[in-house]
Amino acid sequence: MADYRIREEPYYRSTGNEKALYEQAYRHRMPLILKGPTGCGKTRFVEHMAWSLNRPLITLACNEDMTASDLIGRYLLDSDGTAWHDGPLTMAVRYGGICYLDEVVEARQDTTVVIHPLTDARRTLPLDKKGEVVHAHPDFQLVVSYNPGYQSSAKDMKPSTRQRFAALEFDYPHPDCETDIVAHEAGIAPEFARKLVSLARSTRELKNRGLDEGASTRMLIYAGLLLRDGVSPMDSCEMTIVRALTDDPDAALALHRLVHAQFGA
Repeated sequence: MADYRIREEPYYRSTGNEKALYEQAYRHRMPLILKGPTGCGKTRFVEHMAWSLNRPLITLACNEDMTASDLIGRYLLDSDGTAWHDGPLTMAVRYGGICYLDEVVEARQDTTVVIHPLTDARRTLPLDKKGEVVHAHPDFQLVVSYNPGYQSSAKDMKPSTRQRFAALEFDYPHPDCETDIVAHEAGIAPEFARKLVSLARSTRELKNRGLDEGASTRMLIYAGLLLRDGVSPMDSCEMTIVRALTDDPDAALALHRLVHAQFGA
């Protein structure tokens, strides 16, 4: 598990008492849901907490093609014949890491059912194909994330799964905090970061009024990186925000106007 340890502190700005609450949840090895919009810092938060607690972190980006075998493992052919290979979830359970399932509702529901025995008093992972039940290492913790307002109802987390977890709610940071984050991560002057944050807040007001999502903090950092390298503000925002948020001509025009309002012609 040494390869999964985070050696350098990931930059993270607290917006409340989320770090203290996570530490208490980890103290009891409580399974945890992180809820919030895409690109607001959930993954960075988990990375920071894994570093702070000195625990290995195994991250999986869930998708609709993910199978239970992708999580727990499978038999594979090698030079000696057929051998069992632990999946990432099994490795975390067996050796005591934090397993982070990002956007967990993107995985098929018949796949995520395998986590149920890990989220109650049993703390076990049955490997049916191998005929083994793995008892969770004392340091194991399961963390999942999802965006409650983004997925369709068909992909929403089932109550029978959600009620097995404690939850932390995330949102985009306060403007001053978000400005500091963008300036630090992109290496740009605070005045440019402040304009990007103001632009983002305007796009977020268009959610469900022409846009599925507003600009995330991650997008602002991408725009800031291009700005730092000498790309014009208009081109930076066009590439990382306007074109990334929409293909609709009317929505794109509205975004162009917002960019002009912040950065001029």
